[in-house]
Amino acid sequence: MKSLTKNEISTKDHSVNQKNIEPLEQTSFDTTEVIMPGIVEPEGLLVKTRVLGNPASGQVSIKLEASGICFAEQSMRRGRYYEQPKFPFVPGYDLVGRVVATGPDVDPSLFGKRVAALTKIGGWASYVLLSASDLLPVPEAIDPLEAETLIVNGITAWQMLHVKAKIKRGQTILVHGANGGVGTILSQLAIYAGVRVIGTASPRHHETLRAQGVQPIDYNDIDLAGSVLKLAPGGVDAVFDHLGGASFARSFGLLAKGGVLVCYAIASALNDTGNILFPFLKVLLQLAWWNILPNGRKAYFYNIWDGKGSEAFQAQLRENFAQLTTLLASGVLKPQIAAQFPLAQITAAMKFAESRTAYGKVVLVP
Repeated sequence: MKSLTKNEISTKDHSVNQKNIEPLEQTSFDTTEVIMPGIVEPEGLLVKTRVLGNPASGQVSIKLEASGICFAEQSMRRGRYYEQPKFPFVPGYDLVGRVVATGPDVDPSLFGKRVAALTKIGGWASYVLLSASDLLPVPEAIDPLEAETLIVNGITAWQMLHVKAKIKRGQTILVHGANGGVGTILSQLAIYAGVRVIGTASPRHHETLRAQGVQPIDYNDIDLAGSVLKLAPGGVDAVFDHLGGASFARSFGLLAKGGVLVCYAIASALNDTGNILFPFLKVLLQLAWWNILPNGRKAYFYNIWDGKGSEAFQAQLRENFAQLTTLLASGVLKPQIAAQFPLAQITAAMKFAESRTAYGKVVLVP
């Protein structure tokens, strides 16, 4: 096994010379973790330390450089995320870090490499154990905090645009929450592809959106549909909607002939009670009904985990993440980091992420 080095890999040093890495014998580490003990307010999240054991066969130990807060964790702390594990558990949907130990049957050349992973849970920690097969390579020149914004948010945006909606140059799309973690990257990708973007957001973010090439609309506009149609009289070619409820129906009604609605969350159900399965079933039935109507429009619910467990699933993640990091390195993508917080300040970080005032992604660092 290989492990942490004498020149201790640091989140502040993004230019580690891997040739100078000298492994020590240590293969277990004290890890600091955020625990979600149950349905709690942000103040109820716990920060604890434990010993992380040695990597098993096929596993690596990773020292984290960044994780993030997304809508999924906000749902989980309310018990409103479909198929979330039983409490207590460590949240954290994705991460970036360095491999500091390799288990049996793992390529030892992974040691010292910067990697990313889509995890669903477990990312809010200073050290984690992961399967080597789940790792996504991160180019050394890329800042780890910026790379973090490209995992769940970036891959979601890429796949919704190019796989589900199949956008084309010259089209017009509507992005709900254009200031959010997904919305900021989705808008940049669409504009790069030659697509006109209309985006909903709070007025405080409109100037920034305009500077990035987005035509903003107040998300609280009482005649939001009318405002969209003033900008796109014939309707839009695609809508990306995470709101749910009445918003899905309104979004579908804004589609031009041949248009596509892509739903990817149900934020309106966040503070509801009862079984979270029922809102999802209701949405899926509604989308199925719209898809059989003879109007030339389509509606989908996007799930980043579709196909999980297959070789094609991981290959697709690798390909899309590589495309995103290439665009980042070339300056096409400019990740929007709203703020960064240490794990110990998870309460403040979660409150800020849920405040609806952030522009971009809230990132956690060990």
